Amino acid sequence: MPQITSAFFDMDTRQRIKAVLHYEKCDKLPVVHFSYWTQTVEKWAREGHIPRDIMETGDSGAIFGYVNRALGWDQDFGNAVSFFNMGLFPGFAPKVVRELADGSKHVMNGDGVTELHKPGAVSIPAEIEHLLKDRASWEEHYLHRVRFTMERYNDDPALKAVVEDPGRDFHLGLHAGSIYGTIRNWIGVVGTSYMMADDPGLLKEIIDAYADMQYKCVEYTLENVTDKFDAASMWEDICFNYGPLINPELFEKWCGPHYARLRRLFEAHGIDIIYLDCDGCIDKLVPVWVENGVNTMFPIEVGTWGGSYADFRNMCGKKVRGVGGMDKRVFAYDRKAVDREIERLKPIIDLGGFIPCPDHRIAPDAVYENVQYYVDRMQNYKL
Repeated sequence: MPQITSAFFDMDTRQRIKAVLHYEKCDKLPVVHFSYWTQTVEKWAREGHIPRDIMETGDSGAIFGYVNRALGWDQDFGNAVSFFNMGLFPGFAPKVVRELADGSKHVMNGDGVTELHKPGAVSIPAEIEHLLKDRASWEEHYLHRVRFTMERYNDDPALKAVVEDPGRDFHLGLHAGSIYGTIRNWIGVVGTSYMMADDPGLLKEIIDAYADMQYKCVEYTLENVTDKFDAASMWEDICFNYGPLINPELFEKWCGPHYARLRRLFEAHGIDIIYLDCDGCIDKLVPVWVENGVNTMFPIEVGTWGGSYADFRNMCGKKVRGVGGMDKRVFAYDRKAVDREIERLKPIIDLGGFIPCPDHRIAPDAVYENVQYYVDRMQNYKL
């Protein structure tokens, strides 16, 4: 029987996450989450779980940090940083386009998208109009805003020091942007759907232009700033509850090469975990991502479609890893519901390469004591 050194029993969170995502042994599961709704911590504060002086700081970092420590989480897995602005640069100046009698407003945001803002609403605002809709608007308003320039760079020595700290005990990713999701934001779901059919050449041109800027931002970071990251973090949000918002064949043809190019860059700098956040039913896009280097799905939405890491493993084998897939809805019920969810997760954990995590931000219906019970149980979960 191979010996297990004493260091095995003294691993920190950073080491544990690295071990699990490389299918290696570790002493216990890292216990992670993906933040909270603001309304969740406000409710918990009213119930007395968060001291008033902490809430009065108005500092979300301090508030969330206190909650993390109080509940006993190892870390928020969403920790990722960037040294570049990879959005439109410069962005559009937000402006009110129209004011309605009920107090609602049509507001054009920094992406050139006009949204409906309702008083007191906290959900994502409805989209009314998109400035980017054809070649003329692309060339006049957007093309110059997606070019690489060093003005995008954020020279932050303190942030660099955190990344390079040899004593850092938490997992930290390099945020590397998106290939298609940001563009979907600019044009809208309806607009991109029509453009795929009516002017696919333009849509591909937009993807290529944005991906080139994105690549140069990441390249400069890794070659000139720091490459001491544990992983690369990407974002898309290009699926809904029935599947992708882009034709999977076009996605593979247009976007696959850009992911593969980034993968080669990451690997050249010792980064072999690339994780991606995409809402919705992602099953049809997972093989495209995995074959082009995106090897970790985070989070995995249980949702109405029952997203499961086990399904991804059946499709892709050990090439794929997962962080997520814990049904946070049980936090609204009782301890028995939490116990049932942990039992459901056990065979998925046993597959390896998987870290359970509430599948998105913990919602306001979560009972504080149920979350604490889940964390306590998972802190004692042995692999």
